[in-house]
Amino acid sequence: MPIYNKLVRDLIPQVIEENGKTCSIRELEQGEHLEEIKVKMQEEALEFLEAASPKEAVEELADILELVHTAIQMYDVPYEQLEQIRAQKKSKCGGFAKGIYLVEVKE
Repeated sequence: MPIYNKLVRDLIPQVIEENGKTCSIRELEQGEHLEEIKVKMQEEALEFLEAASPKEAVEELADILELVHTAIQMYDVPYEQLEQIRAQKKSKCGGFAKGIYLVEVKE
């Protein structure tokens, strides 16, 4: 049996059992959960980077967004507050839509 030792979506154990397999799980403590969310975020970002099609890329973005929703819930921050912070940063520094690539800054 493969050993994964990683955060998975809540219903994955049920899906595994529905496919006639068994698995062992444990529920993480809050601090450990947050650390694993950070690890999973990196994993999903790499999968987004390696996505071979727009469909795969959007699937990975959906996973990242789910992790964001979970993380802000753990920080007790409503999504509206996160969106407000995002909008403030965009207002101050812009977004990423234009594809500006900074090459160097000279003193």
